[in-house]
Amino acid sequence: MPKKMPIFYSALLLTGVNLLLRMVSTSFQVFLSGRIGPAGIGLLQLVLSVGGLSVTLSMAGIRTASMYLTAEELGKRKPANVSWVLSGCFLYSIICSTTVCLLLYAFAPVIADKWIGNPETTCAIRLYGSFLPVTCLCGVMIGYFTAANRISTLAAVEIAEQGLYMSVTMVMLWLWAGSDPAKACLSVVLGAGISSCMTLCVLVWLRIREKPPVGARIPVHKRLLHCAAPLGLGDTLKAGISTTENLMVPKRLRLYAAASDPLAAFGLVCGMVFPIMMFPAAIVYALAELLIPELARCAAAGSQNRVRYLVRKSLHVVLIFSCLCCGIEYLLSHELSRWLYKNTEAGAYLKLYALMIPMLYWDAITDAMTKGLGQQAACVRYNIFSSAMDVALLFVLLPKYGMGGYYVSFLLTHLINFLLSLRRLLITSGVRIRWAEPILTLSCAGIGILGASAIRFPIYKAIVFLGLFVSLLVLTGVVGKRDIVWIKGLIQKKSGVQ
Repeated sequence: MPKKMPIFYSALLLTGVNLLLRMVSTSFQVFLSGRIGPAGIGLLQLVLSVGGLSVTLSMAGIRTASMYLTAEELGKRKPANVSWVLSGCFLYSIICSTTVCLLLYAFAPVIADKWIGNPETTCAIRLYGSFLPVTCLCGVMIGYFTAANRISTLAAVEIAEQGLYMSVTMVMLWLWAGSDPAKACLSVVLGAGISSCMTLCVLVWLRIREKPPVGARIPVHKRLLHCAAPLGLGDTLKAGISTTENLMVPKRLRLYAAASDPLAAFGLVCGMVFPIMMFPAAIVYALAELLIPELARCAAAGSQNRVRYLVRKSLHVVLIFSCLCCGIEYLLSHELSRWLYKNTEAGAYLKLYALMIPMLYWDAITDAMTKGLGQQAACVRYNIFSSAMDVALLFVLLPKYGMGGYYVSFLLTHLINFLLSLRRLLITSGVRIRWAEPILTLSCAGIGILGASAIRFPIYKAIVFLGLFVSLLVLTGVVGKRDIVWIKGLIQKKSGVQ
């Protein structure tokens, strides 16, 4: 078995890769928006929403289950059992993905015509379905490599996958699709499918090359179903509600008197604003990806002190980072939108949604740690409740308030989901938060934003905000000697790693 890295350096590596891939992905989104326009991006978002639902149905919780069960066996120091875990996950994945693939192929014309409202997207939906088994098996292997802390391997494979995906898509756009939105959707799906095939082949080959030990057969199916079934059910219901929401938004927006192009407005927020807003979240998602198996290993080994330490430190660091991102994106919203999309309307939306960044980033890390501590069923309940509430609010608010109603619904439902998940995490881990610290952190960010808003030039805005925010964190004691000692210890530890 290759040598493992500590979780901090694994997170650094995964963060760097995720940032690179997010940067490339955002640039590619800019390229697509210039090629097919906001309405085309809106159509692509609808196709990808249907595809995302089909992937969630096919996965049925298997990626997290693979990660969790592998981490449990490694935490119990029984690596010979991992092969049986992967065998069970493969069988489960093939059954689920093949079933969904056949259903999607059969109902693609109805989905394209009745749901999306564009029959020309039928081929793209069917093509998406044909790659589902490959995509789901990739999820199993990625779960294994993450649990085994093979982050450098995953990083290299993900970079290659993204490169192949973009290459195939761009070649198809230049040589065949042009500015046709339906053909562009087909090109994107084909690029993603081919790159998934490459990823699966490489990861399976690397696993075989390890020559892993195989012990006596162990019962896996009950544990697998106990872990995957709640996640699969919850993810499916959430994705179904989310897809319903995405398909409903343009239709309900048409009932709003001031809406001139509902599909373009939807594409503007989901296809342009959200990628910028969530771009720095690559760092948070990298940490979240590693915390699930790490907390599962610690819980299996009975290391409760380690669990509490990880929960406290993760919440502390992510809140500071999210406030930093919030301030910069809020202050530079118009400049970022003009630079990336040459669109001033996107800047106005980004300024509004940037204020939610601390909540969204903290929710992401909270959700991951809750799952790592075996609370998948609770996460499922919260996600279903908030998603159903979102659909109900959108149905009522969109015809009356347009995209303003979308904003209110987004804020309320994500806030409720976050508060429920945080409460569950604190109960499960036994951690108590000193609420003065989060309040001080948010206040420091608010003061920094107000102080920097008076600056005229964008780059100086960012510099002044950073200076004010960091200074206030130190002065209020949010960042103290313990944090500096922790950082020094990490650096010294890293310098001693050969």
